[in-house]
Amino acid sequence: MASTLYAQLTTPTKLSPLSSRKLSSLSWRTMFDDSTLSPLNFPTYTNKVGKSCSVPKVVCNAQAAPAAVNLAPGTPVRPTSILVVGATGTLGRQVVRRALDEGYDVRCLVRPRPAPADFLRDWGATVVNADLSKPETIPATLIGIHTVIDCATGRPEEPIKTVDWEGKVALIQCAKAMGIQKFIFFSIHNCDKHPEVPLMEIKHCTEKFLRDSGLNHIVIRLCGFMQGLIGQYAVPILEEKSVWGTDAPTRIAYMDTQDIARLTFIALRNENINGKLLTFAGPRAWTTQEVITLCERLAGQDANVTTVPVSVLRLTRQLTRLFEWTNDVADRLAFSEVLTSDTVFSVPMTETYSLLGVDAKDVSSLEKYLQDYFTNILKKLKDLKAQSKQTDIFF
Repeated sequence: MASTLYAQLTTPTKLSPLSSRKLSSLSWRTMFDDSTLSPLNFPTYTNKVGKSCSVPKVVCNAQAAPAAVNLAPGTPVRPTSILVVGATGTLGRQVVRRALDEGYDVRCLVRPRPAPADFLRDWGATVVNADLSKPETIPATLIGIHTVIDCATGRPEEPIKTVDWEGKVALIQCAKAMGIQKFIFFSIHNCDKHPEVPLMEIKHCTEKFLRDSGLNHIVIRLCGFMQGLIGQYAVPILEEKSVWGTDAPTRIAYMDTQDIARLTFIALRNENINGKLLTFAGPRAWTTQEVITLCERLAGQDANVTTVPVSVLRLTRQLTRLFEWTNDVADRLAFSEVLTSDTVFSVPMTETYSLLGVDAKDVSSLEKYLQDYFTNILKKLKDLKAQSKQTDIFF
């Protein structure tokens, strides 16, 4: 059975996106049982045939494919040999930088793109072209790899499950079949509590599939990235453009992706953490309005805030679910369900810091991160203004 799977995984002509689904016994179900959905207060809509039904909830029954078993021991690989999947992303690039700084041999799985990821090569990493949505391209990237660090997520313009579900299942099965020694998967905090949000449900299913695969693994759930706040709030405030926010009470404990990368490699080297689920969170949880207020203070100017009520997001999601060609938009708007739940994306980190041997003082706070950003950017703007005046010519 194992040899059959290996042949399927390593023969490009025999493995396709459809066959990757056949390799797994993990199944998705669409549920329309009102009694099941009622505790979640799901909205209803009328479909094209006039039948009123609940918005479908996608759930999974995760069980690893019995065929995905380790092959006989082959040529040993160095423990320092790692593959970073999603290396060009906000988190992925910090994982690559940290790995290189700590002396790892880094290979980056990058989708073919018009603008090559030359910055990864410039840093000293090896770049290989592959695509999780095309499983036949995956096995070759795993040859000689000891550890896989999965930072990948789908692009906004593609269906969520193409990469985040089908691609991850194929990646995990290939890793198992080719004897990968460790697999690190980044998930989302509270993903098990929000099955009404497709991406969070998919993350939870992937966690279970990885656990049941038998791979030596670590699952790390994340709350939010500080880096994402720069383009969302800091830059628009400095450029006096509109800042979009919501009236949601949700609080998020943002974390610097450099800290996430550093803690990840500490966990990777700690054999006592194998098989564990960790959650990384920043020192404090913030609402959207609190983040905007902080940016205003550090920038020394008011923000032009456009507030979008969460109720509008929910209504938009219901409308986009009416049409098949807008279902992907509806799936991404599903986070509005989380925003209305008064959820706090944060956890106490004392036990995690103790487990990793990390001092809490070494983890950046959002205030310090944004203060450093605004200090540097305002200094550069001041220097540019001074240089501009020096080059002025008067007649």
